[in-house]
Amino acid sequence: MKKSVIFSLLFAAFVGAAFAGDEYPLPASDIRIRDPFVYADPESKTYLMYAQTENRIGGLGAGVGVEMYASQDLEHFSEPQVVFHKEKDFWGGDQIWAPEMHRIGDWFYLFVTFNGREGGRGTQILRSRKAQGPFAVFSDQSNTPPEQCSLDGTPWIDETGRRWLVYCHEWVQIGDGAMRAVPMKGDFSGRDGESVLLFHASEAPWVKSWGGAGQGKYVTDGPCLYKTKNGKLLMLWSSFTGEGHTYAIGVAESESGKITGPWTQRAEPLFDRDGGHCMLFTTFEGQLTLALHQPNSGRNERAKFFPIQEEDGMLKVIAEQ
Repeated sequence: MKKSVIFSLLFAAFVGAAFAGDEYPLPASDIRIRDPFVYADPESKTYLMYAQTENRIGGLGAGVGVEMYASQDLEHFSEPQVVFHKEKDFWGGDQIWAPEMHRIGDWFYLFVTFNGREGGRGTQILRSRKAQGPFAVFSDQSNTPPEQCSLDGTPWIDETGRRWLVYCHEWVQIGDGAMRAVPMKGDFSGRDGESVLLFHASEAPWVKSWGGAGQGKYVTDGPCLYKTKNGKLLMLWSSFTGEGHTYAIGVAESESGKITGPWTQRAEPLFDRDGGHCMLFTTFEGQLTLALHQPNSGRNERAKFFPIQEEDGMLKVIAEQ
């Protein structure tokens, strides 16, 4: 074996051991997580992954809240730290889903879905001066419309600077799940207009009724908005395909380039191997990367990361775990 090859192997082993030390003791394969969201923090050159608390067997026992894992290589992670803990006087109930964290201006915003209101679930926006929290409630009600059972809120700022909250109107309330957007105040403290229907799940050719034919249940999950290099506005979102039991990710495109659409659905899913609720981020090496959980059940869910190739407004998974 050539000396250069031996050196490369020894160096890789050394780096792996360093990442897997006391600061980052958890391999990704040991972290049970649904709906992973990764923020590549440019200041610390660290990846921050957010999840609901107690999502793992033998979890923190910290009650309802949000926890954060840090990593430098997306393979080894720190022990989690709690960045939000639900207080007794907060409207949200004892279930929580899909936290995602975005920096907008000088604030860091945490978008979290809670149960516990008359209409069912809803997304609440929290904020902090730091990506590591702590995050605090700064409006006294759910930020999605109260009459709609909603989840998976995510922000969008359009070309005019107007703020939007994009979210799923749940199939459990309306049967054919919908994707909607509502304009928001400049500081995301509340709604600033009426909700707009973007599309229904059944409009996508690849989507099948959840649970099989004839069930009439079409799911919308996890919107992720992305502007391509050639200016196309895409939305990655999740539902079920095949016989209605396979979790998958599809792509919709706004014909106008605006959040209000109209939206057209690409015929084939981007990813159809029992994984979904995705998001996109760029690594410190400049690689566009898809994060998702896989598989979708059995308390075996893990964060998976796939490099993405973008060409002429099309996205393609170029490597698989």
